[in-house]
Amino acid sequence: MQLPRLFLTLGAASGGVSVVLGAFAAHELKDRLEPAALSTFHTGVTYQFFHSLALCLLALWLRQLGRKSALSDPAALAGFAFIVGILFFSGSLYGLSLGAPRWLGPITPLGGLAFIVGWASFAWSAWRN
Repeated sequence: MQLPRLFLTLGAASGGVSVVLGAFAAHELKDRLEPAALSTFHTGVTYQFFHSLALCLLALWLRQLGRKSALSDPAALAGFAFIVGILFFSGSLYGLSLGAPRWLGPITPLGGLAFIVGWASFAWSAWRN
């Protein structure tokens, strides 16, 4: 598996999805959701977009290092943590803002924790290399 290709592809696709979701919220949801729910949705979009960029940056970092499948590098953990964070953090915020069951709420902090693990692992990889 070529991690740089995987991370760059997923990061770019997720970035595009975040733009679509942001536009959807701005044009279709602004009159349908309460302001607090719209703000929650916007938070999900913002975090998804920034972590999509981080995933692309990470892919370029791995390419610079010349690693194609460096599963032992903490950068690999960072990439998978960013992906999990996007799915759990942003995904749960989208669901909650659109009326999903409240049990989805405890998933949001797990996504936030994944983001933290991702950034710490990215920093560790940068320090080691």
